Amino acid sequence: MTDHPLPATRVVRQDSHAAPRVLEADIVVLGAGISGISAALEAAQLGRRVALVDAGQQLGGQSTGSLLGTFCGFYSNGPDPYRVVYGIVDRMFAHLKKTDAFHLRRGRNSYIPLYQEQALVRWIEQTVHGAGIDVLLGAILLDVKRDGGRIEALSLATRFGPVELRGQGFVDASGDAALSYAAGFACREPVSPIMGTLMFTLEGFDEAAALTLDRWIVQKHLAEQGGRYGLVRRDGFVFAFPGKGQATVNMTHVETPLEPLGLAAAQAEGRAQADRVVAFLRGEYPQVFGSARVRQYGMLGIRQTRWIVGGHSITVDEVRRGVKPADAILRCSWPVELHDRAEDVHWEEFGDDHLHYVPLRAMLPVGADNVVAAGRCIDGDPAALSSVRVMGPCVAMGAAAAHALDLAGAGSVQQIDIAALQGRLADNLTRCDRD
Repeated sequence: MTDHPLPATRVVRQDSHAAPRVLEADIVVLGAGISGISAALEAAQLGRRVALVDAGQQLGGQSTGSLLGTFCGFYSNGPDPYRVVYGIVDRMFAHLKKTDAFHLRRGRNSYIPLYQEQALVRWIEQTVHGAGIDVLLGAILLDVKRDGGRIEALSLATRFGPVELRGQGFVDASGDAALSYAAGFACREPVSPIMGTLMFTLEGFDEAAALTLDRWIVQKHLAEQGGRYGLVRRDGFVFAFPGKGQATVNMTHVETPLEPLGLAAAQAEGRAQADRVVAFLRGEYPQVFGSARVRQYGMLGIRQTRWIVGGHSITVDEVRRGVKPADAILRCSWPVELHDRAEDVHWEEFGDDHLHYVPLRAMLPVGADNVVAAGRCIDGDPAALSSVRVMGPCVAMGAAAAHALDLAGAGSVQQIDIAALQGRLADNLTRCDRD
């Protein structure tokens, strides 16, 4: 053994009286899911100094960590769907296509592209850091400093010490309305839970045979035979990504409570359900899935838990009628997809020409001057939210939040020029490219 100098060490003790590290930004985005990523990148493109904060350990939130595998809500309905969401999507889709991580799949009345999560997370990381955005991962929101309707700073806990993050404008893309709730703004919670899903990927199956399976026949068989395997949910689907030897499975339902011990218990329950789903697939389709095994369990996918009380609460009636409010900032054609029962999903699909809209007022917490919500924590009834909380509208909401705060500056987002905002967001309201 040759002599090799040991690295130097030092003895340290925590200074409990040390002041937190202070960081400053023009726009602070809490939550690095797809809506937060969109908001951060749009704000940076506007020349704003941006800080992006998430409690998780990687960027992308559920889009990269929950193994969703499908891009929902990006296209219109009909025989020749067009894209209804732009902004970061142009670059994101182009990168995924270039890296062979994107497959444009035809659904019953729209396109639902498949994607590979690892390619998406690398694009997000490279793009966010390339834009000069300050990123704080593993950062837990402890407190909010607020003066009237203005949030001034966030108190964050990290494993490396406390941080005070000051900003001029704030985007609540936390999913659970964590920023608005901690700031003392009114929020809503469902009285009965909206079910979450733990998705997972399979490998070791017959890919060619899997691609020939009729989703609806499999779903009917699941409803009839799922009880034999102890399955909670009796519907769902398996999507095989062509040429990759992997399939994404969406066949579990788990309650997602808002209490400290709930997440770990729900995660474990979701994985137990996933194992029983694999047993069902092996037992009922041995020629296809007889040798299948779990490649990876996703983190628990959460749909609706807590959301803001905004200046307007979107109703399912407005969604069904395709009401376009004067302050509309995006359009969407995704069905009502309400996961309010353990055994199945309530679907209401729309016709070829249907579009419904999200108004800016639904993104503005009542009483807040410099906060805009984006993603699944905007205001609406549970059925209405189920039609706008998917990835496409979330990207568009993130863009709208960044531009609204940019227009507001040191003023109030409650008083910005709506026409000017809609002009900036014209692509997400009127552009109709076909991919």
